[in-house]
Amino acid sequence: MTEQSERAARFLELHRQGRPLLLANAWDAGSAKLLAHAGFRALASTSSGYAASLGRLDYGVTREEALTHAATLVTAAGDVPVSADLEDCFAPDTEGVAETVGGALAAGLAGCSIEDWNPRDGELYDPAHAAERVAAAAEVAHGGPVRLVLTARAENYLRRNPDLGDTIERLRAYEQAGADVLFAPGLDRPEELRELLAALERPVNVLARPTTPPVAELAELGVARVSVGGAFAFAAYAGALEAGRELLEAGTYDYLQSAMAGAKAARSAFAD
Repeated sequence: MTEQSERAARFLELHRQGRPLLLANAWDAGSAKLLAHAGFRALASTSSGYAASLGRLDYGVTREEALTHAATLVTAAGDVPVSADLEDCFAPDTEGVAETVGGALAAGLAGCSIEDWNPRDGELYDPAHAAERVAAAAEVAHGGPVRLVLTARAENYLRRNPDLGDTIERLRAYEQAGADVLFAPGLDRPEELRELLAALERPVNVLARPTTPPVAELAELGVARVSVGGAFAFAAYAGALEAGRELLEAGTYDYLQSAMAGAKAARSAFAD
């Protein structure tokens, strides 16, 4: 077993109902090293956080940029498995999806995701075509010596279409198409999660938001993974902006206390 296949197998094994994997989303090599050193057992990229690091909005990076970035995170994370947020796999057709997942394998990843939102048209993919795209991704992800953990995302709740029935039907189809993990970002009300979890067999990921129940409650519901999306990246941006405003407006240096704590953490993480 290669190191990559071992990381991928370990990543899948970490998805346990009642004991959610806490998946931290890194946005550059430094954050990947820091979060791995902090004790997270798996990491993922964040499309919005990475785009922000380039001074762009979400969906503002190319496939080549995303895959190169993912390979950078893999190197920085060391033995910690890394999954990549690959949006809609940067292609509307199944051939393009397969090419992207092939690139994810070449990048050394343990997993990757595919979503059913087409950012070029600003619409959800037709359910049947969306399932075909997941099947194409799964064929490549599971077809070789490394079995990538494939996460399939139903984007209804992020796209102002909080239709629980349609979301369940989509995720059922993605499950049947070969997805290993199922994800409906934005769906986090306990009563809806219960219905969703009862309808699915594969592990379910929940996106942490201000309205999301605490991890302990998600564990009781049977959630297998909790991710943070771009939240850690934008928390760092908020801290930098707050420090800048303090210096510009007050001319004081209170921000240096948190800066010194951050520098200490970085020295410890980067020395490994």
